[in-house]
Amino acid sequence: MTLSLDFLALPLLTASALLLLSLVAGLFSARLGFSFLLVFLVAGMLLGEDGPGGVVFEDFRLAFWVGNVALAVILLDGGLRTRYATFRTGLRPSLLLATAGVAVSAALTGLGAWLLLDLDWRLALLLGAIVGSTDAAAVFSLLQTSGVRLNERVASTLEIESGLNDPMAVFLTLALIGLAMAPDTGAARLGWAPLLALVQQFGWGLVLGGGLGWALADGLRLLARLTRPGSGVRALLLLSAGMAVFALTTWVGGSGFLAVYIFGLVVGNRARGSVAPALQAMDGYAWMAQAGMFLLLGLLVTPTEALRTLLPALGVAAVLMLVARPLAVWLCLLPFRFPPREVAFIAWVGLRGAVPIVLAVFPLMAGVDGAKTFFNVAFVVVLASLLLQGTTLPWAARRTGVALPDRDDPVAARQVYGDFEVPANTPMAALCRFYGWPPVEDEQLTVGEWFDRACEHAPVEGDQRRWGPAELSVRRVQGGTIERIGIRLEDTGDAGGGGDEGGRDATP
Repeated sequence: MTLSLDFLALPLLTASALLLLSLVAGLFSARLGFSFLLVFLVAGMLLGEDGPGGVVFEDFRLAFWVGNVALAVILLDGGLRTRYATFRTGLRPSLLLATAGVAVSAALTGLGAWLLLDLDWRLALLLGAIVGSTDAAAVFSLLQTSGVRLNERVASTLEIESGLNDPMAVFLTLALIGLAMAPDTGAARLGWAPLLALVQQFGWGLVLGGGLGWALADGLRLLARLTRPGSGVRALLLLSAGMAVFALTTWVGGSGFLAVYIFGLVVGNRARGSVAPALQAMDGYAWMAQAGMFLLLGLLVTPTEALRTLLPALGVAAVLMLVARPLAVWLCLLPFRFPPREVAFIAWVGLRGAVPIVLAVFPLMAGVDGAKTFFNVAFVVVLASLLLQGTTLPWAARRTGVALPDRDDPVAARQVYGDFEVPANTPMAALCRFYGWPPVEDEQLTVGEWFDRACEHAPVEGDQRRWGPAELSVRRVQGGTIERIGIRLEDTGDAGGGGDEGGRDATP
């Protein structure tokens, strides 16, 4: 009797070939402007029961487990790459978007679902909560592969929001599942329990993520001095520690997603020298997590079932993208005085990805009536988001003026910042006299100080202000301090020519 290894070889061959083909297709699709993740989702659908593969897969528990672990890996990688300076720039607006913004989006989307799908108001709000948060995998992936360099305020706001909003989405989903499963209790009978649960989610996530991150950062620095581990070993250390933090926080009732993101943030900044060699390997783990998660979720979807609710589901997606998200972003960013063009871009790039599909598994596992409808609608919303918002990200960035030129492209830099540039310590009064601009009230101000006062927020590269006939732009910022200012003139001939391609130094 011979032992056959077909049970190992055939599934492994199928999975590896599918992953390889998806990666190759993803590389070409990214050049055409399509989301890398969309290819994996479609590949999973083609392998499924409605596709050529014909594989029947309905293990929602396994998909839930894989989805959660994959999201934890992606958030860990994102946290490791986020610098404290970036975090400070976008923390306050991101925190409001990740809490109140998710709630507003969920409520408005729930209203749309109630009208379009004829659901009970509790179930409609539950659907709104499922699709209400942006997705870290989609945001991190699209910002990496789009080829667009965004200004720091916009990029940090989007990244941090996607890293922090999962606790709110999970809390709303679980609370509304409880309300849907026991409708007789009524919303008034819930008391303080939901609020306490939310505080517990955020509290444990912050405490364990920050505390354990601080401890591991010290341990990594000591280990690097004693043993000098290779980059692969360092990546495995970070990955295993991050998964332990995620699991421990989830076990004690906190948000594992928030904890693993904060953990990565603290470790990546406190032990930057030890973490940097491992980032390339961590990038590979994150991509593997994204690929596996989207392939499995695509396999879980039955397109023929999703088609039954296609039109109302597209209506829900339209309400989310065109009404709920823009209104939530506008309300949340109003106190921070973001320029309208940045508000418009952040509102449009509210990418949905794996998180809504994973959250849609919650009501299926809880046995909520009609829960498969939530899953199908969430899938359509994600597909619409990746197709519309994901593919138009570069166009939207250029259209709204939040895209910055490549640092190695002097021609593009000249188009954005103008023909001239000056050091930030140049007296503003001297510039006004030299160019014939209106005089400033305080002649002691440098142009950097004047720009800082004119801004209603911390200045970042790409910020613009007009003074008389000129448009002044922040060309370089270091440590939160403006170093160089670009000048665009309506008639550059009055100031002595157009300068060279990289921007002429026009200090008077």
